[in-house]
Amino acid sequence: MFLNEMFGMFSNDIAIDLGTANTLVYRKGIGIVIDEPSVVAISRETKKIIAIGADAKDMLGKNPEEVRTIKPLQDGVIADFHVTEMMLRNLIFRAQKKRLFIKPRVLVCVPSGITEVEKRAVRDSALSAGAREVHLISEPIAAALGADLPIHKPQGNLVMDIGGGTTEIAIISLSHIVVHSSIRVGGDKMDSAIVTYLRKRNNIYVGIQTAERIKMAIGSAFALENELKMEVRGRDIITGYPITVEVSSEEIREALNETVIQMIDAVKRLFEKTAPELAADIAERGIILTGGGAQLKGLDRKLRETVDLPVHVMPEPLTCVLKGCGLVLDNIEQYREVLLRKVEE
Repeated sequence: MFLNEMFGMFSNDIAIDLGTANTLVYRKGIGIVIDEPSVVAISRETKKIIAIGADAKDMLGKNPEEVRTIKPLQDGVIADFHVTEMMLRNLIFRAQKKRLFIKPRVLVCVPSGITEVEKRAVRDSALSAGAREVHLISEPIAAALGADLPIHKPQGNLVMDIGGGTTEIAIISLSHIVVHSSIRVGGDKMDSAIVTYLRKRNNIYVGIQTAERIKMAIGSAFALENELKMEVRGRDIITGYPITVEVSSEEIREALNETVIQMIDAVKRLFEKTAPELAADIAERGIILTGGGAQLKGLDRKLRETVDLPVHVMPEPLTCVLKGCGLVLDNIEQYREVLLRKVEE
């Protein structure tokens, strides 16, 4: 205990929101120091890292055979242990800056539906990457803290965190998750849906990065007051030549409809398992939307009109989870009860 307290005085403890699409790092007492896409570019010959984050993402779909571009996390969990470890080591090194003589304590945010095996993989990756001590916290709890919800009180708080690989929905009371649902549907599925739709309807093949830009520019879940259009460049499926077509927000909304319905259905199923007293609290307070997917235009309105509940999108939904992680990291003894139990050795 004494050694941990002494180390804590000299190390830069960090919190990591290890996401499928983006990884964010918070340094104790400072704030968010890294916000990068969860992509790594590696040389096939030397097996060494060429780029991490935004630089690696720019290589997606444009890399030669000698370079592998890897997204080491799939559906919210580690898919490539070795590459995740390399990415974490790089992030910890950058977050620590020059104070490297004492290993940091690391808090990692994980999906609520994570298995014991997946917990161990996250913990072992962080330890191998240079962490002194590793704590885990579930995404919905971190999102609720980041949204300033009174989770310690005996009342229901419903948080819906829409990430790149998963959508986490949880009802929280007395600092614990009472009911939760974790579905492997998120921003990545939306991007794939746009690629598939344009290939079938417009005979144009676009890459995932182009699909993401379309989603962010004109994607919506509910009819817009002023519908939008944009030009999209891709490859003609019939001729094989590069072409440009114009697509509308109505078309993209149709492409995203199935994915949005899956998210809403998950909310409905959650209520089937919810005690009446908690449901009554949520009917009064509504649903809190966080995560990058919460920025989809009209999603709050679509959800509100479907489940007939108030829906609130947090002002900075993308960083809400890490904000909660930072709060815990800065006051770890006060919030120890919200941490996931340690994985057995």
